[in-house]
This record gives sequence, structure tokens and C-alpha cells, in this order.
Amino acid sequence: MIPTSACLLLSAMLFCLGMLGVLLRKNALVIFMSVELMLNAANLAFIGFARQHGNTIGTSGHVSAFFVIAVAAAEAAVGLAIIIALFRTRKTLDVDEVRVMKH
Repeated sequence: MIPTSACLLLSAMLFCLGMLGVLLRKNALVIFMSVELMLNAANLAFIGFARQHGNTIGTSGHVSAFFVIAVAAAEAAVGLAIIIALFRTRKTLDVDEVRVMKH
């Protein structure tokens, strides 16, 4: 059985890795994937806390994780549509070049 502290440590490391990807990268697709990594790290923390409190079948952390998955799916659909539209109009995914939304 994996201890809860290891689960939460992995979650924190994944969240920090995603945060660094958002802060340091300039490619919109990499930033998008980093946000998804941060959402998955939050899911791991929710499930880890639910297991720590003995709620493996209950609904405390699992429902929260389910809603995060639903938000991530909606974000993936809208985010990829925006990224494709930006690439078609600007021919680049560099966020510094796409910062101003004027033509």
C-alpha cells in the first residue's frame, strides 16, 4: 500500500512542474498541456486525501476529482479550438506574438 504522503508529494511535484511549464514556456500548446498536468495533480491530491480519511468508496474526494475531470474536458475542447483558431490566423503558437488580439 502506498502511503498518503507519497501520493501527496507526487501531486505537489506534478503541480509544480505544471506551474513551471505555464510560467516559463512560450508555446501555447505546451502551456495548455501544463495546465492539464496541474489539473491532474489536483485530482491526485483529492483522491489521496479521500483515501487518507478512509473514504475510499464515499464521495468526498471522488466527486471533486470527477468535477475536475469534467472541467478539464471542457477546457480541452475550448482550449484546443482557441489554439487552432490562433494558429490559423497568426501562423504561430508563440504567446508573446499572440498577446495582442488585434489584427
